Order: sequence, then C-alpha cells, then structure tokens
Amino acid sequence: MKYRITCLTPTLIGDGQRLAPIDYMVWKEHVNVLDQRRIFRLLAKGPRLDGYLNQLKTVDKLDFASWGGFAQNFAGRRIPFEHASSVPAWERAHSENLFIPTFAALSKGPYIPATAIKGALRSGAVFERWNDATFKQLAERMAEDRPPRNPATKAEDAALGGSSSNKMRRFSAGDSGEIAYSAMKVYLVRVATLVARGGGKIELGWKTTRGSAEPRKIDESTPSFVEMAIPGTSFEGSWSEKNSADRSRLFNAANKFAASQLASHGRYAESTGLSHLLATVNLLQKRLEGADSGNSCLLSLGWGGGLISKAAADPQGEEFRAVLRNYPFYQRALQTGLPLPKTRRIVFEQGQPATLPGWVLLETH
Repeated sequence: MKYRITCLTPTLIGDGQRLAPIDYMVWKEHVNVLDQRRIFRLLAKGPRLDGYLNQLKTVDKLDFASWGGFAQNFAGRRIPFEHASSVPAWERAHSENLFIPTFAALSKGPYIPATAIKGALRSGAVFERWNDATFKQLAERMAEDRPPRNPATKAEDAALGGSSSNKMRRFSAGDSGEIAYSAMKVYLVRVATLVARGGGKIELGWKTTRGSAEPRKIDESTPSFVEMAIPGTSFEGSWSEKNSADRSRLFNAANKFAASQLASHGRYAESTGLSHLLATVNLLQKRLEGADSGNSCLLSLGWGGGLISKAAADPQGEEFRAVLRNYPFYQRALQTGLPLPKTRRIVFEQGQPATLPGWVLLETH
C-alpha cells in the first residue's frame, strides 16, 4: 500500500537546520541560497577572498552593494517569498530573526520523515484513549514527594501497550519520496496572543522579543521567516498494516483529535476577530467532515502546532490543567485565567494573518 500526504496549509517538517543571514541574500523577492563552495573557489583566484571572509566573520548579513552579484549568479537555489509584503518586513527585522528554518531534504529534494507521520498518529491514538481519570492520576503522581521524571510514560503504555505489544506496531509508514524544491516558499509568521482587558474582556495582541510582549500593532511584533511547502503539495510513501480495521480505528482517533484541535482554534479565531484565520479553520473543519475515516484523516504535522497538537488533550480541561500546574513554565499562564494556550503561530498569506501551519490530509491507497 501507499500513503499520500497533501498539505492543506503551509507546512514545515524541519531538519533542525536554519539558513543564517550570511547563507543567503534577498533579491527580486526571493531568498537566494548562496553556493558558498562555488563562491570560495571563484574568489580564491583573485584578491577579494579576504574581504568576503571578513564579511562572513563580522557582519550579521552580507552587504548587498558589495556582494549582491552572488545572489544573481551563485545561488544554489532560489526560494520565493509567499508575498511581496514579506520583503519589507524582512528588511526591517533584526538579524537574529532572519534565521530561516528549512524543510527536511535528501539529495534530490524535500521529503517527510516517517517519524513525523507516526508521531502525529500516535498523538491521535492517545487522545482517544485518555480521559479525565488519566489526568487525575498524572496530577497525583506529580504531587508526590519524588515525582516521576516522565510522568506520562505509564499512561501512554496503559493506552497503547508496552514496547512489545504497542498498538502502533500494527502499522508502518516509510519516509516519503522526495519532491521538487519548486513546492517551497518562504512564509512570514507572527505569534498572536491574548491580552486581558478590564471587565473580563480579551483582545488580540502580537508577541515580540523586544520591549513590550503585547504590542497592539502587527508590524511591531517579531516576525519569523520559514521555508514551507505550499498548500496542495503532495508527498507519497509506503504504508503497511496488519488489517484495515485497525487502520480505520487509528484514523478515526486521529480525526477526533483533529476535531478537538480545530474547535479550539476556531474559538480562538472568533474571540480575537481574526476573520481570515476563522475562514481557514472552517474550511479545515469541512474537509474533516468529508474525510473517510477508513482511508483518510487530518493531521497537524511538523513545526508550529504548539501545545494543542502535542498534548493529546483538551487544554481547557480542568484535570489537564491540574497536571500543568506542577510545571513552573505553565504556572504564570494558568494564573492569568486566560484560555490555554493563549498564543498561536499565524502564517500570513497575501499580507494578512490567514492560516495555521502544518495541517495535512493523510490518505492510504
């Protein structure tokens, strides 16, 4: 059997690497990734090598006036920005925000590692089996004098089985085949947040790494630039299973998890007035309603999904929040009384905050 993954929103399955601002130059609304080996070989023949090496050592990004010709003639590949409005945002951004996470790739092009697929399916399987009693037991173990280092391990084993009897062993997905780099674009991403106002009101804010954490204007927030597969991009790979009934149950669990996530995102978009985002969530919900759980499911895959895509739980559930109170990282957020999580990574399209990263359709055939 085969599987096909189709990107419904911009998607990044990262390789852990990032393009530094000295690895590329922006020219004609493209990120031009420099072929540094080729450049070194060229400069070694003349007197300019020392000047170029000094630039690489001492500056945050290359001086276009001096080295812009490299963007035109010595680019290993050229990744277009999703929209021309991203270029001014890139020009205004601080250098530490110009590192671009890149898609996992082999020698011929981008691909999706099998681990990303199985991890998302595993989260769905756990979501279906966990309940309030599970989180109550977790909270009790966390409150012990010597809380366990990995408190959820036993709960996962109880839901899916131990290493030798794990239900996920009934399925196997291989790495996808490679696709062309032409399916990639650089998207502008910003982090939306909830801001508490008087009278119990909640307003939309935008996160920044400098100064106020909740600026009122989008352009004041910290941008990220991310290489992502465009919607409509498809990846294919091998799929094996013991029987179709098990696959049907697994995909049904994944769709239940997707429904819970999208319901949360929909409430967020509605409460913040992000109309384009709400329209995207509504479209994803319609795709979910039309999915045949015997052969297809929606997944939140890869970079940018945040707590909602990883926790295999409803973040508003009181028992789940009781577990999080044992972690200092979440205590402050819980004390605010705001919905959890209060932030979302929002992908911009056509210059507008429009969609969520990483939503895909998985089908078997």
